[in-house]
Amino acid sequence: MTINVNNPQADALTRKFADMAGVGITDAIVIAMKEAIERRRGIETPLETAARLRDRHGITISSETRKPLPKHVFDEMWDER
Repeated sequence: MTINVNNPQADALTRKFADMAGVGITDAIVIAMKEAIERRRGIETPLETAARLRDRHGITISSETRKPLPKHVFDEMWDER
């Protein structure tokens, strides 16, 4: 399959990376895409982010805090009186 790069910046960056890595253009694209995919996989999940922020700010979750608030609490928040 052929890849056609019409963007001058993409072309320049690819050539620069290929030169830095000492590989051809095709190998540079493969390396860069593998690294980008691996980096994306390494990003923390929303649950991990929430846990990290709770730890940073000293917030603990108990069985009591896991319970949803009663409906009237939400009703009061949106009450337009």
